[in-house]
Amino acid sequence: MGQAQLYKYNQSFFAVKKEESHYFSQHFVESEIDADYVSWLNFHGLEDRNDIEHLCRKLQIDKLSVENIYQYLRRPKVEEYAKYMFFSVKSALSSEEEGGKLNQEQITFILGENYLISFQEKSSDHFTEVRDRIQNNRGKIRSKHADFLLFRMLEAIIDNYFEVLEDISDAIDDIDRRLHITESRSIFHEIEDEKRKLIELRKIAQPMRDITIQLEHSESSFLDKTNFHYFANLRSSCSSVLEEIDANKQILEGMANLFYAAQGQRMNEIMRVLTVVSSIFIPLTFIVGVYGMNFSYMPELKYPYGYYIVVAVLFTIGLGLLLYFVKRGWLKKNHKE
Repeated sequence: MGQAQLYKYNQSFFAVKKEESHYFSQHFVESEIDADYVSWLNFHGLEDRNDIEHLCRKLQIDKLSVENIYQYLRRPKVEEYAKYMFFSVKSALSSEEEGGKLNQEQITFILGENYLISFQEKSSDHFTEVRDRIQNNRGKIRSKHADFLLFRMLEAIIDNYFEVLEDISDAIDDIDRRLHITESRSIFHEIEDEKRKLIELRKIAQPMRDITIQLEHSESSFLDKTNFHYFANLRSSCSSVLEEIDANKQILEGMANLFYAAQGQRMNEIMRVLTVVSSIFIPLTFIVGVYGMNFSYMPELKYPYGYYIVVAVLFTIGLGLLLYFVKRGWLKKNHKE
């Protein structure tokens, strides 16, 4: 059975209740929603679909909204109805596996009069800071309505975006330190892994920014106009996330180009050495080939010191070419050690 958690509070009171989904599907509307309190119901998982659908029917939630709880987020949209607001966003956390994909999760919100319901795809906690504020009466949260709670929850999700960016930045710094001292192609795969994470995060953060813009300009009665500047701050934070994503992506692209340039430089050095060696041995091979022909009447063929003379000539030509290449600087490395 799926678990759900209820926080019920006002400025002078708060209570926490943890029960199975079935309990809240039966009693949340009649027993837990109160005009004197804010009720936050959070589902840790969507396994108990029958209970969730039953709860939504009692709250008069449209069937299309219920279906969207279980649908993959396609485009950001705040749906406004007479008795509630509905939208979904994506959260992101860094993977514990090296080079792994981001841990993504769709979180759906239903905001109504004096209540907020959040549906998480799996049992994970993005809202530790929000719970701490409620329990310890920190900040304004206990003196505000459900829309301010929604702001704090969206803020917590965006904070996770920044944590992911910080982990990616640390990985970029580590790659940068090793890029100049390693020739392994594995570092290129690391660069591509971090670029892929940035692309994933952009696909998550862009819809979140669109959602905050829609909330900021909403005419819904469930949002207090005095709180609109908080959603404007969320929009600004999302813009900062997107700007940092683009900046880090440019850094990684520069690193990839540097890696290819370094690989090309090393290949050029190898080809230069091979070219020098070939240039030395081509004339030597020509001389040896000429004297390797089996003609009966070749000049110097029976000369007593012919072998030693040819060897001396070969050595002189080879050494002369080598000294010429060294003098021209063709054997020196172009990069500084």
